[in-house]
Amino acid sequence: MEQERHWIRQVQKRQNAHAANQLVSRYYNEIYVYSYRQLGGKEVAMDLTQEIFIAALQSIGRYDHHKGSFRAWLYRIATNKIIDSRRRSSVLSVPLEETELADEREILVRAVEQRGLLEKIERYVSGLDYDTQQIYRLHLYGEYSFPEIARMLGREEAAVKSRYYRLLNVLRKEFEDEYTHAGA
Repeated sequence: MEQERHWIRQVQKRQNAHAANQLVSRYYNEIYVYSYRQLGGKEVAMDLTQEIFIAALQSIGRYDHHKGSFRAWLYRIATNKIIDSRRRSSVLSVPLEETELADEREILVRAVEQRGLLEKIERYVSGLDYDTQQIYRLHLYGEYSFPEIARMLGREEAAVKSRYYRLLNVLRKEFEDEYTHAGA
């Protein structure tokens, strides 16, 4: 932790390339996996991970360790970049050569319905307070445990669990009809 703060101070003060490389190396795989799980494509996740670190290094002067951990700050940037990427990408790819034409239409319709539902859920979650968004995304996409999320956000584990399950209940009620219709 102290080593990380040292690297951050080095980058903030002198744009030290070695310190920047150390920070990127420490979090690269973690952020890549987080991006990949949300976007589902290797190249897209690799490109986005690069964008995330470029944005983080460009704005590291605004990072304040008193407001939260570097990891949580980095995940906030990652989450925002992922949301931006989803907005830009409205193309749905389905491997058509693998199925018969009738099956292709059915798969495409289901995929479009499910993608539409996921986008609605993501928009809904994006309208919630920042902590609830982070808890949801870190647990669902980042596959972090509640104790890990609590440490990252500086919250009690019980509060993290409560927010997560309360949100799931709200989402279930809010999107129940669409979820059933999407064939999930």
